[in-house]
Amino acid sequence: MDEMPPPITELLATDLDDGFTELVRTQAGAVRAVLLRLSGSAREADDLGQDTFLRAYSALRDYSPQRRRELQPRAWLLTIAANVWRNHVRTAARRPATADGVQVSDVEPADRAPGPEQRALDGTRRDRLVLALADLPEHHRLPVVLRHIGELSYQEVAQILDSPVGTVKAQVSRGLAALRAAPQLAADAGGSGTSGRGEGRYSEEVTG
Repeated sequence: MDEMPPPITELLATDLDDGFTELVRTQAGAVRAVLLRLSGSAREADDLGQDTFLRAYSALRDYSPQRRRELQPRAWLLTIAANVWRNHVRTAARRPATADGVQVSDVEPADRAPGPEQRALDGTRRDRLVLALADLPEHHRLPVVLRHIGELSYQEVAQILDSPVGTVKAQVSRGLAALRAAPQLAADAGGSGTSGRGEGRYSEEVTG
């Protein structure tokens, strides 16, 4: 019987470079998806993602092996990504605006399996949702994205945001309600509820 590969945290503890390579391989998609939905720009998501992993590697070099073993890799990385994005937003706010922030044309990935008509429909829905997310205030957008794009638990989101779990649940609920009420999504509202299948549909469309 083939041996199971060691968990990423064990690799990080015993061989930082190999462990970090595996960390990037398994978590880069989640980090980029979160940053893409936060920033609305594929170019910004790529730049912020690189910054996130650079900061992560720098931090890991200073961690003891035991501390690396105790990491929750996705939640830890998305904490760094959230801070990188928030710093970027604050820095950008101090600079003169040069263009509209959301680059919807960058969001649609190339080479999708569905046919051109389905791609166009899915791309339009995704673009609307990206625009609607960009209109949410940070205190709603970040919890919604971490919960439904990063697929973190409410407890993990609360730890990232340094907020009570109840506050995070309220922020996510209000953020989803604002998305459902957004003009960009009016055509797709379809009367979905405030939880369950409705929340899953929004998460699936944003990540799609």
